[in-house]
Amino acid sequence: MADAARDVADRMAEAAAAWLDSLDAAQRRVAVGPPPRAGGAAGTGPEDHADADRTRWFYTPTDHGGLTFHQQRPAQHRSAMRLVASGLSDAGYVTVATVLGLENVLDHVEGFSVNWGRERTRDPGMYYLRVFGEPGGPGPWGWRFGGHHVSLNNLVVDGRVAATTPCFLGADPAASPLLGGSTLRPLGTAEDTARQLVRSLRPEAAARAVLLDRAPNDVVAGNSTRVGDRVIRRRELWRPGTHIPDRAEQPSTGLDGADRRALALTPTPKGLPGAELDPVQRELLRALLAAYLGRVPDGVSPLARYDDPAALDAVHLAWAGSTAPGEPHYYRLQGPRLLIEWTNVHRGVNHAHAVWRDPETDFGGDVLAAHHAAHHAAQHAAHRPAHQALHHANGK
Repeated sequence: MADAARDVADRMAEAAAAWLDSLDAAQRRVAVGPPPRAGGAAGTGPEDHADADRTRWFYTPTDHGGLTFHQQRPAQHRSAMRLVASGLSDAGYVTVATVLGLENVLDHVEGFSVNWGRERTRDPGMYYLRVFGEPGGPGPWGWRFGGHHVSLNNLVVDGRVAATTPCFLGADPAASPLLGGSTLRPLGTAEDTARQLVRSLRPEAAARAVLLDRAPNDVVAGNSTRVGDRVIRRRELWRPGTHIPDRAEQPSTGLDGADRRALALTPTPKGLPGAELDPVQRELLRALLAAYLGRVPDGVSPLARYDDPAALDAVHLAWAGSTAPGEPHYYRLQGPRLLIEWTNVHRGVNHAHAVWRDPETDFGGDVLAAHHAAHHAAQHAAHRPAHQALHHANGK
């Protein structure tokens, strides 16, 4: 596993360096961010901590920070996609590429008429790439790729991939017609497997899994820097200064009062634990995990963790809304170092959001802290002999 994580990091570094080498000075000023730094939140806002740029993320069609496809020549755009591919499994890359292409489909669905104050609102060229630090260098480095319905966040520490979350994918439309009567559903497995699982539960188990009879408008954690119980407002889903839809001050989930409390994230997971599922249902749960954790290469995916029955036991399933196909619904999987959220509510239940997070180390915060602590301890130890020699030379 360690070697595989290093191999993935090497591929990322090679692709990132090639992309950066292709850019001119003006492009690099936009494409490169500061090296990842350890540091906790100094306040409650997303900008109040040491690594604010890298850990401020979005999944709406807003400025994600970095160099857009529009700002690159075709060869540079190709190199950017090579970097994106380095952090994904084959299936993950195909899914991301499909989500990018759905911007053209969504434009068509909306009659090519939506105008949010920029030249093109539904724009497959408005995806952003930024590299933080020096790829392959001695210090931590990372990269972020994002735009509408995509946010990929990767960190490399000590030559190994240390974090791949938050990892967000969405699809609008979630289902689109193809020739021959087929349907394009980039995230269809994540919806169908979860519904099959919840509908297979015995009535008493289903009553524990279903927390609310209505679905939230969006994933509960939103685009929070740290998973918690803070209410995310709709305006926070866009970078300040972006033209956004109305109702900006409402909770992004559309829930308040008792409904919000019913679905609020808590350190102790809500819902039904995997320990109470039968063998067939446990297989469905693991397949559902694979639909998310399989987005990244095997060498960095935590999916193998759930080969351990105790790990699967600790994963809780929670649902909100109807369990009938075609009805608004939400679910989440929560356990140690795991939060998966899904919602499909809007556009006639044809607009899906699906995010995978690690509440303990999104963006690799704990790994960075350990790296910097070890680095500073090594520096201190290296300086101590010289200091002691000077101390003795002075007769102290």
